[in-house]
Amino acid sequence: MWNQDDSRQDKTASKPKLGDGNEPKTAQFGRSICVKGEITGSEDLTVDGQVDGRIDLPNHVLTVGPNATVCADITAKSVMIFGTILGSVTAHERIEIRRSGSVEGNVACARLVVQDGAILCGNVETRGERRSRTTTTESTEQPLASVA
Repeated sequence: MWNQDDSRQDKTASKPKLGDGNEPKTAQFGRSICVKGEITGSEDLTVDGQVDGRIDLPNHVLTVGPNATVCADITAKSVMIFGTILGSVTAHERIEIRRSGSVEGNVACARLVVQDGAILCGNVETRGERRSRTTTTESTEQPLASVA
């Protein structure tokens, strides 16, 4: 009898509660939302509506949904694009343009992924560590035979 009550309390205590801070924080703008101005934040953001202005999420992920039209300059840690962006995109880590996505503007990032069928019209600047251009054949090449 007592053990049953204890086991019920254990089960309810182990379930995560909403708002306890463990779940990832993501704000969402639905397809009926239209924003004009500057968006800044300290959480991830998914946009599926329209944005005109600027988006600044330097430490977070921006997802541009398939119904979104974003006419803005964007700065974020990472940007995932399923919709349309008109403006420059700067990501500290990664920009990924999916099959249904399009970008008309300059992109700057450490890593760029453009899926087959995606549209990218603009300049691309990748900011990563440069690899040395020495080849293994130059450093390990030895003469085969000496001619006397």
